[in-house]
Amino acid sequence: MNALTPTAKPETSTLPNGGKPIRPFHLAFPVHDIAAARSFYGDLLGCPEGRSADNWVDFDLFGHQIVAHLAPEECGHAKTSDVDDHAVPVKHFGVVLNIPEWKALAEKMQSVGTKFVIEPYVRFEGEVGEQYTMFFLDPSGNALEFKAFAHDEMIFAK
Repeated sequence: MNALTPTAKPETSTLPNGGKPIRPFHLAFPVHDIAAARSFYGDLLGCPEGRSADNWVDFDLFGHQIVAHLAPEECGHAKTSDVDDHAVPVKHFGVVLNIPEWKALAEKMQSVGTKFVIEPYVRFEGEVGEQYTMFFLDPSGNALEFKAFAHDEMIFAK
């Protein structure tokens, strides 16, 4: 995870999306406690911290800018959708990792006793779109999914 400095040229990579460069996304989400967000995203997930104020904090999530905003009344998730016989939280975010990164994160989360919404497993095994996936919640109830594909061209395969 490399934090971008204001003078650094952003890194890009190419996926099977017509050859367009992939740029970092920005996502803002609610948390009930800024200190708990710092502990989870900064200490546990290892996301470098960027700018902050009393009621928000930026993190570098694998090169993407996520911003935790203090808004306790908006925390949590309620709805799920059935995917591969699992109740997937409808509101979720995360990153597509490579398989070694995914396995290392899965082992780390298991070693600290994470209560998974969906335990690490291979979804759609043997089918188009086969992927490693896992879901867990941050301390504010935001659902995160981390996944990995053996081949990036499977990310958008039909």
